[in-house]
Amino acid sequence: MALLPINFPRWLEENSDKLQPPVNNSVLYKGNDTIIMIVGGPNKRTDYHVNQTEEFFYQVKGNLLIKIVENGEFKDIHINEANVPHNPVRFENTIGIVIERVRLSHHIDSLRWYCENTNCRKIIYEESFYCVDLGTQLKPIIEKFAASKELRTYFSYTICIVQFPDHVA
Repeated sequence: MALLPINFPRWLEENSDKLQPPVNNSVLYKGNDTIIMIVGGPNKRTDYHVNQTEEFFYQVKGNLLIKIVENGEFKDIHINEANVPHNPVRFENTIGIVIERVRLSHHIDSLRWYCENTNCRKIIYEESFYCVDLGTQLKPIIEKFAASKELRTYFSYTICIVQFPDHVA
């Protein structure tokens, strides 16, 4: 079946209610090996998404900060390859397009939270899953983590607790 053209500005008007925290994500198109998602801001995520496939991102409107962890080093840069833990920080009145590969059975995604203490940065919690629908699968994991002080607490030489934005916890 042929794909019909999409009037993107009209789609945004008709679907902006779908771009809600904590993920702010809606699937525009899902094919056999490609998913196109629309993401909006603002969001207040503290997790880092880890996926085993490449990802293309195009910022349509406004500025975007991508927080990544590369070889154990935390950076604020634009993402340019797969398997990089990343935390997209979207600002108010911004719109972006995300195009990802459909996951094969051996592709496992994860959401990961790190200790916010710059002297620690240990992984506090990680949950892996087979990704079928990012827009619906991330929210329950984020909400579970936000609601559990036990999951958000890491004991080392000091106690590290991940703080969570008010709208999620």
